[in-house]
Amino acid sequence: MTSILVTGGAGYLGSTLVPRLLEAGYTVTVLDNFLFRQTSLAECCADARFEIVRGDCRDERLMAEIIPFHDVIIPLAALVGAPLCERDALGARSVNLEAVRTICRIASPQQRILLPVTNSGYGIGQAGQACTEESPLRPISLYGKTKVEAEEIVLHRENSLSFRLATVFGMSPRMRLDLLVNDFVYRAVHDRAVVIFEGHFKRNYIHVRDVARVFIHGIENFETMRGRPYNVGLDDANLSKLELCAAIKKHLPNFVYLEAPIGEDPDKRDYLISNARILSTGWRPVYSLDDGIRELIKGCRILRGNLHANV
Repeated sequence: MTSILVTGGAGYLGSTLVPRLLEAGYTVTVLDNFLFRQTSLAECCADARFEIVRGDCRDERLMAEIIPFHDVIIPLAALVGAPLCERDALGARSVNLEAVRTICRIASPQQRILLPVTNSGYGIGQAGQACTEESPLRPISLYGKTKVEAEEIVLHRENSLSFRLATVFGMSPRMRLDLLVNDFVYRAVHDRAVVIFEGHFKRNYIHVRDVARVFIHGIENFETMRGRPYNVGLDDANLSKLELCAAIKKHLPNFVYLEAPIGEDPDKRDYLISNARILSTGWRPVYSLDDGIRELIKGCRILRGNLHANV
């Protein structure tokens, strides 16, 4: 039975991925420091194939104790997003980069690593031209820079692959409302309005449950996929912020959005993405942007306040 170690497994991605790994028949150990006091994996505790280690992925002695007992390592633990990383630059480098370096040093050549990174590493793309995995990486934010460096370290070893994730959206047991789609839908539900800075900036999007699905696909097809990075997003969701707001307004007609004539977005990335490589492996996304907006509208009627964010 394949055993999987997921660092940061109680976070936004992990709390969606881990139950699906268990459903697929894997044995799963989650290492998490439960920084946000989340209980998102409580239901998994009834499964005999599930274990929890409370600790820090930067603790080299702890990592040396638990890594050898797993076939697959998924390092989800990270300080995610440009604002959080700028606020804690030391933490960003130690968690997003150095902890991954430690995993690669401790892991044996036979152990497999599937690393999530961000397609924000492309920075600012060329107008009208989609970024492929061969496009130059020009990260703008510290978050993007740490992820690009971590990916280089992981792909340097033989038994690894990486997923360059689009901006993730959708409901999760450990919810984040600071992600763009989630944030805009929350504002549309509760404030009925949003002010947009630099609304023409484009990016790509992907549902959190499709992210879980692509990890399982990567595990099941590892031999043919290893050694390469894969963009993971929706080909029909290369959208500007203004286009995203228009998509939300179709579901919430009273939603008003305005572009500010002054001011700027601290996250300057602006690009189109091609997801052809991951599609060529036989994987397909299941959840559309509209699916995510519909579920987020319901979820945002439950959620209130800033408890569900990283910043």
